[in-house]
Formats: sequence, C-alpha cells, structure tokens
Amino acid sequence: MNVRKATASDASQIVAVMKDAEASGFMLFDPGERKLTAEQFEKYIEAINNKHNAAIFVATEEEKISGYTIVQGETPKRIAHRAYIVIGVHSASRGKGVGTSLFEHAEQWAKEAGIQRLELTVIKHNEAAYHLYEKMGFEVEGVKVKSLKIDGEYVDEYYMAKMI
Repeated sequence: MNVRKATASDASQIVAVMKDAEASGFMLFDPGERKLTAEQFEKYIEAINNKHNAAIFVATEEEKISGYTIVQGETPKRIAHRAYIVIGVHSASRGKGVGTSLFEHAEQWAKEAGIQRLELTVIKHNEAAYHLYEKMGFEVEGVKVKSLKIDGEYVDEYYMAKMI
C-alpha cells in the first residue's frame, strides 16, 4: 500500500470511495445524498493543494484508491495550529490497515506543516471508527448531543482530538 498526496486526476476514484463510504451510513451525508462530481472534486483538490495548511491524501493498492483523508487547516492566527480530519475507506479495504496508514501519513505531514492539533468527529455508535481513532491516539473531548439526525432519530457524536 502506498499513501501519497492526491492530484486532480484522482478525483473520480476518490468520489467513488466517498460514495462507498457514505453507503455505510456512518458519514455526514446519507447514502446517495451528496451529488458530487469528479469535475467538482478536481477543483477542490486543486484548491487544497494550493494551501500550506490543508491536504488530501490517498491510499493506493496497485494504483487503485482504497481510501482518502482530508486535512483542513484553519486560517485565523489563534486557531492556525489545528486541523480537522475527514477519512473514508472503501468497504472492500476496511480492516486492512488503510486507515492506519492514512492517519500516520497525515500526522507526519501535519507536523511538517506546523499543525499541532488534529480534530475529528465520529458517530457515537460507529465502534470500528472510534477504535481506530483511539488506536491512533485521539481522545474524546466531548459529546455533541443530538448532533445528527439519521433515519428520523437523533444521534450523538464524539468530538475527538490528538496533540502532535
């Protein structure tokens, strides 16, 4: 497995992985809700790649993208030391170290970029993701009560962070 910075030519594969990850029901968007095109995501990748405090990384296996992570830094000086992370792994690649590799790569990049705090949220009942984040050194800082509404029911999220 290889982890590298995403390029605009990766957009269609990343969008496919996003749609697969969203089908799990554990992401922000409901399955099929996001109408993201490869062309839209190409522009997003190009914009991110022009920032010093943001990046998109992909995990590849034989040139096929199996997962992604987006690290979005902040602009105001008081919060420029932190970044928010979103991660998605294709269902066929879960449990194979893809998430761990993406986190390790993102953390190394964040250190080099001067980021000292990584943040994320996770649906409280998404135990697999929670255990991955905990394994990677993230700690629960709080609970976002009734943060999401899924299938008509309110769901809590853990707010997690890691100092690097």
